[in-house]
Amino acid sequence: MSEFVQLVVSGIAAGTIYGVAALGFTLLWQASGTINFAQGEFVMVPAFAMLFFLALGAPLWVAFLATCVLSMLVLGGAFKRTIVDPLLRHGVIPLVIATLGLSVFMKQGVKAGIGALPYPFPSVFPPGQFALGGINVSFADVGTLVLAGGIVLGLQAFLDRTMTGRAMQACAQNGDAARVLGIDVRRMTLYVFLINAVLAVVAALLIAPSYLAKFDMGETIGLKAFFAAIIGGFNQTRGALLGGVLIGVLENLVGFYVTPAYKEGVALVVFLLVILLRPEGLLGRAEERKV
Repeated sequence: MSEFVQLVVSGIAAGTIYGVAALGFTLLWQASGTINFAQGEFVMVPAFAMLFFLALGAPLWVAFLATCVLSMLVLGGAFKRTIVDPLLRHGVIPLVIATLGLSVFMKQGVKAGIGALPYPFPSVFPPGQFALGGINVSFADVGTLVLAGGIVLGLQAFLDRTMTGRAMQACAQNGDAARVLGIDVRRMTLYVFLINAVLAVVAALLIAPSYLAKFDMGETIGLKAFFAAIIGGFNQTRGALLGGVLIGVLENLVGFYVTPAYKEGVALVVFLLVILLRPEGLLGRAEERKV
């Protein structure tokens, strides 16, 4: 029983990281109809940026803050202005193709410029474990769960209970009506892209110590985050967290009780089941679109 609980706790911790990355998918889709298939690379690049600042002698928290600023400028504002804004007027498909190309460009650029070898990444949490009700739980799992879960729930509270958050949701639901009401739609949409950039840095901070910083780490993270967003509901921010947690827990249980060989296929199986049985996602709602 203790093994089962430990697997669930560590799975929830890993799942919350997927949820943070998946939250970027849902936010960008709600705000601007953008599907960013370079989301995994948006997590990978900040990991190397933080390593760069660490190599300069900066402490981890300074490297994190500096990377947040850099990420907002490049992965937030520049991404929106140079790729999303020019292509979105032509429909979703050109933007999907562009983000796929951006994913390959970022991945191969890091491989060519830095190398293919993985780099160790320091953890923000202390090493070791502690006993909790007869169960050994690592500080990293608890810290990840608290930090990532708090960010997702805090962001949900921001969207629901603040004027800016409600304005962002209004722009996502009906940009024309929001514009008539005097809301600066362009600015609200920019806020979403900046938030997504910061979430990518947080995900990198939490997942790089386990995955190591390497040029292809974004492939797995981006794919699982996309699955998590679909499973939970692409139009629900809380769904991103649920989808991520579900994937993380099931991966641990299948890997331990069945075989580690099937662990990486869990997300795909759950994704297919949800698509077949509940296409709008576990917490999503069906949307009607005029064509």
